[in-house]
Amino acid sequence: MAAMQPLDEPVSSPAIPGLIRNWTFQPSPVRWGESVRTVSRVLRHARRAPASAVLKPASPAARWVAYFVYVPDGELTAGQRFTLERLKASALPLLVVCACRRDAAVLQALRGLCDALLWKDLPGYDFSAYRLALSHLAAHSPGADVLVMNDSVYGPFSDLREVFDTVPWALTGFTASNQRAPHIQSYAFLLRDLRPSTMARLAPVLLPGIAFDQFRHIVDLQELRFARVAARSMSVGALWFGDVREVNDPTLVRPMELLDCGFPFLKRSLLGKHQGFIERDVVLARLQAFGHPLPSGAADPV
Repeated sequence: MAAMQPLDEPVSSPAIPGLIRNWTFQPSPVRWGESVRTVSRVLRHARRAPASAVLKPASPAARWVAYFVYVPDGELTAGQRFTLERLKASALPLLVVCACRRDAAVLQALRGLCDALLWKDLPGYDFSAYRLALSHLAAHSPGADVLVMNDSVYGPFSDLREVFDTVPWALTGFTASNQRAPHIQSYAFLLRDLRPSTMARLAPVLLPGIAFDQFRHIVDLQELRFARVAARSMSVGALWFGDVREVNDPTLVRPMELLDCGFPFLKRSLLGKHQGFIERDVVLARLQAFGHPLPSGAADPV
């Protein structure tokens, strides 16, 4: 499927102050010294990709959702189960990448909740799972449009099929920011017309056989570079963009406004490390209104 043409101009949203709706990524020039430093950091911090296995292979389909769940104790959380149920209800084929122990019982439970299942070992962050899922779908369902998400968000709380139907770019982030550098945020994105050639073009970010084991390296070497690398060969944009001078992170600064506009996700970290952005009771009330199980304990750690 050919990617739709990007929108001509971003427009400020009258609904959410400080955010731009339908933002097209425009890469800035990269200095030679910056490229050298990036290569040096990749070589210095790269680790072997975590072990993985295909437990339930994908079949050809026009659309896929790929969901990465991190299950170190071998049991799905109530929030992860809610997300799985909502994704299955969307009638979109669902691939799950589960990071857990190889003998965890959760893998057997997941077989009945998804259309394709991949296992990966616990080391490595979300981009190691993204590489695994996208490589598998490129080989088994070439040409598919794939929505990728991880379990750092609650939801979806709206129909993801609308995103497939309407977004105009080949690579779409749900939100973007220019904090440190213009980039799409990697908790969820849509990639159109996925093929082995796509994976080759994205290899500088979705590194074959390589992963990183520290969060800052994921941010610096993968998330912040994802849109820039993709823009060499495809159109890139985001549904919502926050300028750091007003909104440094749309998902943290304008979460309720985004939900009011039909945004499908709510960041789990609003009840954890970023709980200072908005009152906890406001987040819990919105989750309850969506019928989402309330997190147990004092805070959600992500």
